[in-house]
Amino acid sequence: MARHELARFLRERRAALCPRELGLPADPPRRTPGLRREEVAGLAHMSVDYYVRLEQARGPRPSPRVLDALARALRLTAAERGHLFRLAGTSAPPPATGAVRRVRPHVDRMLRRLPETGAIVTDAAYGVVAWNPLAQALLGGGLGRGTTNLARRRFLGAGRGYENSGAEEFGRIAVARLRRAADRYPHDAGLAALLAELRAGSEEFGRLWETRPVHAPGHRTKAIDHPAAGRLRLNCDVLLVPEDDQEVVLITADPGSPAARALRGLAATA
Repeated sequence: MARHELARFLRERRAALCPRELGLPADPPRRTPGLRREEVAGLAHMSVDYYVRLEQARGPRPSPRVLDALARALRLTAAERGHLFRLAGTSAPPPATGAVRRVRPHVDRMLRRLPETGAIVTDAAYGVVAWNPLAQALLGGGLGRGTTNLARRRFLGAGRGYENSGAEEFGRIAVARLRRAADRYPHDAGLAALLAELRAGSEEFGRLWETRPVHAPGHRTKAIDHPAAGRLRLNCDVLLVPEDDQEVVLITADPGSPAARALRGLAATA
């Protein structure tokens, strides 16, 4: 927890707010710009003493709920909210009440600028919400219909794509991400229905769920048996879209490898 930087950030954001825009009285004239400490504490529904200690770098580490209340009270942008959580030494949960199932235009445009890279975007529940033509050609299984969920496909065989060597590892990855989503979005009806479906249909999913696996997105390799291109050894790398709790999965092959040549041919026909 960066106490002094957090205190400075809170003071600066408090001073930048206009009382009138928040429906607070601006008269009589204030000695300093912005809101008073007691006004911020009131907007955040916390004690004045606790807020004062935070601004004086004397307070304990604030909980995510307190940080979220401060972000709303100080009218922080998404980037500022994330910065507030980082200063407090806490990972910022997304502000949405459920998994975001839309794709930002700039992310969608990025997929189309990667002609020899397969790319998909998945939401917090592992639903595929965007993809490019090469990804569709690589992964198959009805990806282009826009209804694919990778966790459902992995554990229930729904719209299964081409078999790959990384299925066991991906099972743990999927459960770890779904557990994280369940903690973040307890009121997401679609996510709750997916988890119930997976528990009912897959003993493996139930066993993995009880082990509480933890996984951080990163690099992994897998092999797929493609009906046209044969066996391909591929790299999967993940880019995060933190404001929407989404992941962009980039599927590539080592330069000069047979798989790279195969990707080039699939991209030309895709």
